[in-house]
Amino acid sequence: MSGAQTGIAFDSVCKKFRRGEYHNLLRDWIPARLGSLFRPRRGRAGDLGPDEFWALRDVSFEVKPGEVLGIIGPNGAGKSTILKLITRILEPYSGQIHVQGRIGALIELAAGFHGELTGRENIYLQGAIMGMKRAEIVRKFDEIVDFSGVADFIDTPIKRYSSGMRARLGFAIAAHLDPDVLLVDEVLSVGDFAFQKKAVERLKTIVASNIPVIVVSHRLELVAQLCDRAILLAGGRVVRSGSATECVAAYVDGEHLLLDGDSPSPIRVDTLSALCPDRVLSGQDLRLRLCGSVEELGGGERTVIGIRITALPGE
Repeated sequence: MSGAQTGIAFDSVCKKFRRGEYHNLLRDWIPARLGSLFRPRRGRAGDLGPDEFWALRDVSFEVKPGEVLGIIGPNGAGKSTILKLITRILEPYSGQIHVQGRIGALIELAAGFHGELTGRENIYLQGAIMGMKRAEIVRKFDEIVDFSGVADFIDTPIKRYSSGMRARLGFAIAAHLDPDVLLVDEVLSVGDFAFQKKAVERLKTIVASNIPVIVVSHRLELVAQLCDRAILLAGGRVVRSGSATECVAAYVDGEHLLLDGDSPSPIRVDTLSALCPDRVLSGQDLRLRLCGSVEELGGGERTVIGIRITALPGE
């Protein structure tokens, strides 16, 4: 990968963690160490030590300026680990990571707020934490307050704000940062419907500013709408890489469940046809004809099949 020409690049990145408690004080380490002498030792599996596991294995991707990469997958797939590696909260076990420029992160929006300070004071505090200069905060202050919708309470201590008000103010501050790289992690559901719509439109404006963007979300329709490409993670590995629509479809189809050593699904679908007009409105009945076969596991006589219908964006 040509790191000098890209905003974000991962090249065969691996990261592992250890299960259990980590002791960084001598008074905790000594009894834990003595206790470990009496526990049976387990053999190593590759580069993994006792109680270690891979959070990421050989993950590679790049995001160029003007591109939006979506990262999807089940809980525990490694999505948050990737974001922590990009923001240098964590260091990789192996592989190379390149990030060019100032990072703006729409993550844990209200994490840096101080409850005793007012909304006004917290804008300056949070802005400084995010790397904004005071002059930049002063210039954008009115726009941030107007976007957040908390102008009437801007001089009220944050501890009296509702959780939604805090999240809206946090998003407004982060959304007015001018980053070279933008990371978005599950923050587009803050506030009410009207604010969510405004947040998505703001994100589209940022995306159009020709910077590399990574979006991590369980809102698959939003990933397909905003992202050029996507990767589907499962068990710390990249299961599928391609267009956002392809990866969302693979996720919905359960492709991430077929990891190494897993058995294929005992259900085979041959045909699926609708016994109704092509266009169906929400709330209307839908009749489908499904033809296929089921391989009964364990020699049983009956298998119960559940069907869930998910509409992909544009379909």
